[in-house]
Amino acid sequence: MPCLVMGVLNVTPDSFSDGGRYFDTDRAIERGLQLAAEGADVVDVGGESSRPGAEPVDEAEELRRVVPVVEALAGTVRVSVDTVKAAVAEAAIAAGATIVNDISATLWPVAAAAGVGWVAMHMRGTPRTMQDDPRYDDVVAEVRSFLIERAQAATAGGVREVWVDPGIGFGKTVAHNLALLRHLRDLADGGYPVLVGTSRKSFLGRVAPLPGGSPTPVEQRLPASLATAVWAMLHGAAMVRVHDVAATVQAAALVGEPVGPVPAGSGPRHLAPANRG
Repeated sequence: MPCLVMGVLNVTPDSFSDGGRYFDTDRAIERGLQLAAEGADVVDVGGESSRPGAEPVDEAEELRRVVPVVEALAGTVRVSVDTVKAAVAEAAIAAGATIVNDISATLWPVAAAAGVGWVAMHMRGTPRTMQDDPRYDDVVAEVRSFLIERAQAATAGGVREVWVDPGIGFGKTVAHNLALLRHLRDLADGGYPVLVGTSRKSFLGRVAPLPGGSPTPVEQRLPASLATAVWAMLHGAAMVRVHDVAATVQAAALVGEPVGPVPAGSGPRHLAPANRG
């Protein structure tokens, strides 16, 4: 079975890639239906930006943004809610969401009580502070340990569908992001399905710059997004979270089901096995 594709639906005015484009409820619903038509297995609805430096959103405002969109899409496609607030997660579940995509990795009791899936993501700090000065002794080992501990707690607490996400770009430098991708198999071998989100993120603009050397702007990062999504598929990711669903669905169909680790030295120069930092 090909890797699943989760489509990003930001119902926000300030997300890094498409902030404001789908802030209107009707436009958000239209976009969600488009993502479903393009082949998204899951549409991930978020009402609070988690870009670096983002400020929290009032609970009532997040509910206003998210719930009508979830309710409108739930009969057409599987819907996840991207939130760190228990009340928002509960309301979205009542509206039809069946996954809680949780960058705080704290909401598993909500998922357990409702009988829905849960994604535990690793993040150092909060979106407002996470990129201030992220440091690790061994980013791969520390992220893996944290996620396995969270996943085991959720499983013991009654969550039957648990995903883990290394949190690319969430409290990580470019080197940290590349190390996590390079050693993604370490996380995939932990016994829980892995969700990876690299789509359009700023590190791609620096790793794959324009010919003159300046970072590639966000609207031109599709090739790098696809490259890292395919890398993740080949190294054990069970789902990728993306903005460009149609292109990624095609890539996933071509890649098919991973059959094992890619031989050392066969990947792109930035991701070829090396000492991790």
